[in-house]
Parts: sequence; structure tokens; C-alpha cells
Amino acid sequence: MEDGKIIQLYFDRDEQAISETKNKYDPYCFSISRAILHNQQDCEEAVADTYLATWNAIPPHHPLNLATFIGKICRRLSLNKWSSLTAEKRGGGQVTLSLDELEGCIGDNSFSESLEEKYLAETIDEFLFTLKENERKVFVCRYWYFDSIEDISKRFAYSPSKTKMMLKRTRDKLRNYLIKEGVMS
Repeated sequence: MEDGKIIQLYFDRDEQAISETKNKYDPYCFSISRAILHNQQDCEEAVADTYLATWNAIPPHHPLNLATFIGKICRRLSLNKWSSLTAEKRGGGQVTLSLDELEGCIGDNSFSESLEEKYLAETIDEFLFTLKENERKVFVCRYWYFDSIEDISKRFAYSPSKTKMMLKRTRDKLRNYLIKEGVMS
């Protein structure tokens, strides 16, 4: 079913909207959640919560891109679940590594402490469009989908050292961009 029709089902408060969303976006949501949680049961819970959160968000929201809208909800819920699961014990997974890498780029302050998250997200979006396409894709794979260096290297046919260097240079560019935009000093 087309996204516009699915969105209309949500506005009509037709429960078929959830089943149509599940039919179309289940693999996408599971891939997002699996990259963060690495546990099938936790992923199932986060994905089910995603459909409920989508039901509660549409209306009033009218997403222009349903896949992106659902993906953001799933990612947020998966990160929240990951955070609650690892509150007492921090593991060495890709999520931790990716967030640690970005924290080193952005500074000692947490995102919410350094400025409004929305403004930071908008600034990072603007930055991403200054990058070459391959740099942007590698950056998004690492810091949005939390892919491992090995997976990114295989996907783009780069050596792991080239992938690491590309990510480091992109983080450096991001840091300089944030300084230039006055987001950090």
C-alpha cells in the first residue's frame, strides 16, 4: 500500500493502518532496532512500541516521508531501551562506540546540555549536505544505523583503516563546522 493511503488510514483512525505499516516497514524497523539492541526480544518490543507511537503521533503529525518518520521513532525508542538496559552496565557494543566517537567530536557537554537537540540536529543536517555523497553515507551508516567499521568497509569496499580515517576526518569536519556555526567553542 502507498504511504499516502497508510497515512490516511491513521487520520481515519482505522486500525488497518498499523497492520499496513507493519507489512511494509517491519524489516526496516527491525534492521534499525537490531543495530542498536542486538537482542530479538528487545527488538520485537521496540518495534511494537514503534507502531503504537506512530498511531499516537498521526494525527496530529502529517509526515511527508512515512519511512523516515517511522525510522526516527523506532531509532529513538530503541536507543531509549538500550539506555535503560545498559544504565548500570555499559557494554562495548557499536552504539557505545559510535556515541563515544561523536561525543569526542562535539565536546564534553551532552547534546541536551550544550544546546537544544533540535537546533543541533538541524545543524548536523546542514553539515551532512556539505559532504561528498560517499562521506555522508559512511557517516550515516556509522552514527545513525550504528553499523560496525567492518560492515561499513564491506558495504563500500573500503579497507577498515580507510573507513576509520574517513570517519575521523568527517568528525573533524563536523567539529569545525559546529565551531563555525557557533554551536560549540
